[in-house]
Amino acid sequence: MNALTRCLETYWSSSIGKKLIVAITGLVLVVFLAGHLTGNLLMYVGREAFNEYAHFLHTMLHGAGVWIARIGLLVMLVLHVAATISLTRQNRAARQAYEHKATIQASKSSRIMIVSGLTILAFVVFHILHYTVRVDADLAKLGATDPFGMVVVGFRNPLVVLFYVISMTLLCSHLSHGVASIFQTLGLRSKKAQGLIQQFSLALSLAIWAGFISIPISVLAGLIKL
Repeated sequence: MNALTRCLETYWSSSIGKKLIVAITGLVLVVFLAGHLTGNLLMYVGREAFNEYAHFLHTMLHGAGVWIARIGLLVMLVLHVAATISLTRQNRAARQAYEHKATIQASKSSRIMIVSGLTILAFVVFHILHYTVRVDADLAKLGATDPFGMVVVGFRNPLVVLFYVISMTLLCSHLSHGVASIFQTLGLRSKKAQGLIQQFSLALSLAIWAGFISIPISVLAGLIKL
């Protein structure tokens, strides 16, 4: 056990180890976002389709599946944020030791990533309280029997929609840089493929952004209603 602990500490203390953690956890979270968006778009199909999807998620593996997924995603998110913060501190220290233009630019990029990442983390907490814990009594009444109705009622508040759109916009900004970084860290980016990867990262980010914000905007505009 001590040997395993020392191995993990050594891995975590190295910048390469932390970059791999950021890349792998980022990849898991991107795949989750794509799957989550696919399910959420069933809001456009109708109440029955969305409620069946929600019922499947909550009864998967006799109800254990959703909790396994939640705990796994929480671990991925915490590791992703912690490793990113640690790398940002290392970059800042390196910039102070070696005042070089490329290092300064990298540090600025890292600061943007950490700010957007922390804002997204705050949104995740709010989203869980809003739609999972259901601190709102009106949503709590609907959640167990009518997830479709819960989403519609939740997004009738313009302030909630505004916060959602801002968070998703920051997420898009984070992903447009982060997805390309995943390819680089995992050794999948070459000079020839660099332009294509950048285009793919931007396209994926815009698709996720448009898909997610379309639902609250459609609810607020009355296009999706009870």
